[in-house]
Amino acid sequence: MGCCYSRVEREETVSRCKARKRYMKQFVKARQAFAASHALYLRSLRTTGSALLQFAAAEILHHHHLPPPQLFPSPPPPPPPMSPNSDTWTTTTTSTALPPPPPPPPEASSGWDFWDPFVASSSSSIPVREEEEWEETTVTSPAASAARVAPPPPVVSGFSKESELAVVVSTKSKDLVEIIKELDEYFLRAADAGAHLSSVLEVPTCVVPDQRSTGKVYEYGKSLSPLLWTWGSCHRLDGFGKLGEEVMVGSNIGGGDFISGSHCSTVEKLYAWEKKLYLEVKSVETLKMEHEKRAEQLRKLELNRGDYVKTEKMKKEVEKLESRMMVASQAIESTSSEIVKLREFELYPQLVELVKGLMGMWRSLYECHHVQTHIVKQLKYLNAVPSTDPTSEIHRQSTLQLELEIQKWHLGFCNLVKAQRDYVQSLTGWLRLSLFHIGNSPLSKSREREESAIYSLCEEWHLAMDRVPDKVASEGIKSFLIVIHAIVVQQGDEQKQKKRSESTFKELEKRVSELRSLESKHGQFSFVDASRGARSKDPIVVKREKVESLRVKAEEEKAKHEKSVSQTRGMTLNNLQMGLPHVFETLTSFANVCIHAFETVSNQASNTHEVHDVKRILPN
Repeated sequence: MGCCYSRVEREETVSRCKARKRYMKQFVKARQAFAASHALYLRSLRTTGSALLQFAAAEILHHHHLPPPQLFPSPPPPPPPMSPNSDTWTTTTTSTALPPPPPPPPEASSGWDFWDPFVASSSSSIPVREEEEWEETTVTSPAASAARVAPPPPVVSGFSKESELAVVVSTKSKDLVEIIKELDEYFLRAADAGAHLSSVLEVPTCVVPDQRSTGKVYEYGKSLSPLLWTWGSCHRLDGFGKLGEEVMVGSNIGGGDFISGSHCSTVEKLYAWEKKLYLEVKSVETLKMEHEKRAEQLRKLELNRGDYVKTEKMKKEVEKLESRMMVASQAIESTSSEIVKLREFELYPQLVELVKGLMGMWRSLYECHHVQTHIVKQLKYLNAVPSTDPTSEIHRQSTLQLELEIQKWHLGFCNLVKAQRDYVQSLTGWLRLSLFHIGNSPLSKSREREESAIYSLCEEWHLAMDRVPDKVASEGIKSFLIVIHAIVVQQGDEQKQKKRSESTFKELEKRVSELRSLESKHGQFSFVDASRGARSKDPIVVKREKVESLRVKAEEEKAKHEKSVSQTRGMTLNNLQMGLPHVFETLTSFANVCIHAFETVSNQASNTHEVHDVKRILPN
């Protein structure tokens, strides 16, 4: 029996179906990992911005001995959502303020005040003041059309992916907190950029709401509002577009519109059908082997003119096996047909929608990171403020929290890329084995793969994920983590020096107290040995010398501590000036590559449809 089972498993058709089932099982897990890593990466953008803002506030506040202000006011309303089936989106804002007066003579530039071009509430509230110099710069979208669009006036800003992003700036001095606050706003926008993709991927429900949406301030050194995920085998999330219902995806495949259900349910249905197909194919192969065995026995009986009763009985067994094989083959055809329908009419439209979502998300991330690159360049106008105030415990905790959140950001980015690669790899592996009916000739199998729209899309997607420079971007985040860790180490050294200084002064205070006690009893000198004709070693003098020596040491330790404080302040600003521009430049470049990569994947799908439509029209 074991030998027969092993022989069945080795059959080419059975082993291929087993491999298909294995790839689909991997695909189910990869979809879950992709959804989770997507959600966690978006959250890491939010928490990194929050931690940066807390860090900057602590850096500034402990110089001025001020209580911490409300750092997180209610966020401005998000931009209008991009329509899933629209290739463009536009936001235009107007202000009732008077047009700005002609610019005065140029003044020394000390900072850039970026006017947010996306949100009406923020732009309309910007007052236009005299003696303030206004400048305009443009950030070109990678999908911009060849025609250059004239920049809008300072009180009106618009953006669409066919035009350029006009950034209106004014030159005025800003402190660290103001600059990081602008940066944090675009971290929030970047996190919001993946909302549509979250609905397609069906990310799990967030049980604990983000505290920033309630206007609460994070406590220093505490975990930043952890999200508690609830996983189901196929969880619906009404918060991202009513995923509790079936989603209509209008994909023009073969000239008609098809209904695409939940991506999660489609994937799990495919896995269920693949398991069924594997069992059916294995059953057919077992029947074939049994049929071959019985047919050979019948042939020998007929050849040897064996017993009539035995011969007739064997004939009936062979006919029964043939009948069972026919039923099983029909079941395989039915199961294969269900898999093809799910693949073509549900899975493929979902993948097209997913690619569009990825393209839109990376376009938005490109815009956000591009603006952030310009925002952090304002840091070069800041100078380290000379200060002898030691790093406070609140500041040290906020730095440790920032380091932790950047670690999560780096890990989240790496996991996001890996999860998508695993997703596409498992899907492509399954398609390579499943894009033909059981029993088709090798020539027809090859032709079907070449002409399949879903296979063409996934092959191009697979190639695109191999080409994206994720290591450069992840190293960019890691380099920022390294400079923040250097600040953590410097703050630790400062803390140690502070303890050494405090310990020395405490010892000095103790020795001074002892000296004063002796002097109160014996005066400035305790005694003189007249018989020897010379002053003996006076214990009070000895004590006084030790006190003076300790006083010098205490002053040296104090000076070292003050120098350490100064080094911490200088390193903090210097590391931010070096680290922040680099991380956003690498992420902007990565996002730009992703936009073009997913445009290529999307175009591949469109071109495949057009070729198939032409082939259907042309005669054979």
